Amino acid sequence: MNSTTRLFDILENQVKNKPLKRSLNTKYNGVWESTSSKEFLEKSNQISRGLLQLGVKKGDKVAIISSNNRTEWCIVDIGVLQIGAIDVPIYPTITAEDYSYIINHSESKYCFVSDVVVYEKIKSIQNECPNLKEIYCFDTIKGCKHWSAVLELGKDAAHQSKVLAIKESVNPQDLATIIYTSGTTGTPKGVMLSHNNIVSNVIAAQKRLPLDKGKAVALSFLPLCHIYERMLMYLYQLSATEVHFAESLETIGENLNEVNPDVMTAVPRLLEKLYDKIYGKGQTLTGIKKKLFNWAVNVGLDYEPYGKNGVGYSIKLFIARALIFKKWKSALGGNLKLIASGSAALQPRLARVFTAAGLTVVEGYGLTETSPVISVNDMRDGKFRVGSVGQVVENVKVKIADDGEILCKGPNIMMGYYKNQKLTDEVIKDGYFHTGDIGHIDDDGFLKITDRKKEMFKTSGGKYVAPQVIENIVKQSTLIDQVMVVGESQKYPAALIQLNFDAVNEWLGQTDIPLNYTEMLANEKVLNKIKKDIDQANENFAQWEKIKKFKLTPEIWSVESGHLTPTMKLKRKIIKSKYQDLLEDIYS
Repeated sequence: MNSTTRLFDILENQVKNKPLKRSLNTKYNGVWESTSSKEFLEKSNQISRGLLQLGVKKGDKVAIISSNNRTEWCIVDIGVLQIGAIDVPIYPTITAEDYSYIINHSESKYCFVSDVVVYEKIKSIQNECPNLKEIYCFDTIKGCKHWSAVLELGKDAAHQSKVLAIKESVNPQDLATIIYTSGTTGTPKGVMLSHNNIVSNVIAAQKRLPLDKGKAVALSFLPLCHIYERMLMYLYQLSATEVHFAESLETIGENLNEVNPDVMTAVPRLLEKLYDKIYGKGQTLTGIKKKLFNWAVNVGLDYEPYGKNGVGYSIKLFIARALIFKKWKSALGGNLKLIASGSAALQPRLARVFTAAGLTVVEGYGLTETSPVISVNDMRDGKFRVGSVGQVVENVKVKIADDGEILCKGPNIMMGYYKNQKLTDEVIKDGYFHTGDIGHIDDDGFLKITDRKKEMFKTSGGKYVAPQVIENIVKQSTLIDQVMVVGESQKYPAALIQLNFDAVNEWLGQTDIPLNYTEMLANEKVLNKIKKDIDQANENFAQWEKIKKFKLTPEIWSVESGHLTPTMKLKRKIIKSKYQDLLEDIYS
């Protein structure tokens, strides 16, 4: 058997060929604690033996719910997989009802949680989950068994022969994990991914990420329960990359400067916030410093790779990097060279300005159902193009249907939706997975996404509108945090907008005594500025695509409030129902 065909093979190979002293690094009570490759494998073996002692068999399901990325998550993951069991990672921020649905639907027998908040949520529905035998917590909390109890059960290495025998019996085509996608509508769907689905994608994606084997350092903060960050976690293991887990979204800046990573992943929302913060600080400068900052940003916004802008531009970029952009890089740890962006469409201006600053942003594309990478940019060998999601990765085939939908075939395509053959048959036809995304491939093989098939709508005049394209341009306003374009069967498109609270106060010069959200919504100056920004954005659109009216929403859109999915996509149906009164006002 090939040495890397199952997910747990990757760690074993790291231990044999390129062991790290600090393979996994988590901060506990203000102190970074490191786990070596050897200890990572030993503890995973202990978990495997402990789970066997608890009666977990091949094919049984084990749930993992963690509020943050941490070493324990990875140890339990490998421990579960090594005995042919199936792990079920669950988003921590979904409702207790969704916890109950997923635990029952997957028939999970054990559950590992990170902290007291998650524990109380799962405890509240435990009685509704007859299959769930026990909950273990990574933190020490009252009333819940600590995960070390499972480690203790597996302490005796005499049982390792049983683990080895089961490992040998695990086939690359066997089910490894069920990932429930909340999606933007409906009941969570359980995406079944085999060892081969993910391993094939890890190997294909690794060829696009230039990581110095055994020397690179990564910062991880996107949720490990999402296939994007999880696949990259295995990729880091394959590349013998040292992984540090950020404490939270709020501490990323601090963690970047502690860890000095070479690589990290991001979703467009984070890059938007990062850019707005840097730009906002630049606007507080005065005189020549402010002029220089704005000049450098404009140079960055004109960026084209491979010297396409000519020698004159290259000289300007050299000066901008030396005077301004080096400070951006320094603020993000100093070593950061590569940011892999996925999960949603990235504004081209962000790819340009960050890459111009020496912080190369490579946008990729994929879905949970595709394990996830279908295509990704790569700065080497001319494989980078701003505004595209790169060229299709090795062994994956993409074709565009007559209606523009992206269809995908390859070893990365899911086994199907758990317990839902009907839905599986709807999306996988003739071996091709129907992504639901609209796009095209240019002459050089670069894939471009234009919209979600289900999100496109027709106005009453019969014209099609692709909301995501419009939203991305409108969000270039630093005062706008989120926007959703509406207008199905209406005369014209309109927009629901959530303001960027901090940016508005900075723009108004109200940082000492900030306005609250309610005051902002009624502020004539703010309304006029948003209208001006929308008018500017409208210049990019055809007549039937222009936003004619907008309404500011009275609260911050968040995952917790139900506006966004855990990967920061808009839950359009829910947003529409929450603000039905505003929509009626727009179209009355």
